[in-house]
Order: sequence, then C-alpha cells, then structure tokens
Amino acid sequence: MAGIVNYISESYNELKNHVTWPTWPEAQRLTIVVAVFSIIFSLAIWGIDTVFSSAIEQYFEWIKS
Repeated sequence: MAGIVNYISESYNELKNHVTWPTWPEAQRLTIVVAVFSIIFSLAIWGIDTVFSSAIEQYFEWIKS
C-alpha cells in the first residue's frame, strides 16, 4: 500500500514541478489543429469506405448475373 501512495505522491510532484505546460492560447490552437485533422481524416476514411462498398456491391451484382 505504501508503494501506491509513494507512486501517486511522486507522480503529482512530477506533474507539478517538472512538466512544462502549454499556455492557454497554445493549447487552444493545438486543440483546433487536432480537431481539423480529425475531421479531414474521418472524411477521407468515409470516402474510401464508400468507394470500396460500391465496388464490392458492383462485384457481387456482377457475380449474381
């Protein structure tokens, strides 16, 4: 049990005294960058999925006939 308490205490000390936190404007800017990239990436994945779904549907229609 003492090990867990020691771990939590050292982790808190590390986060408080040794981590360089970004400024608020920098954090906002980076959050926007991540959000935009996530949206672009999800749209790309959606597009690829749509193309492959159509191709597979066409393939099975071709096999059926």
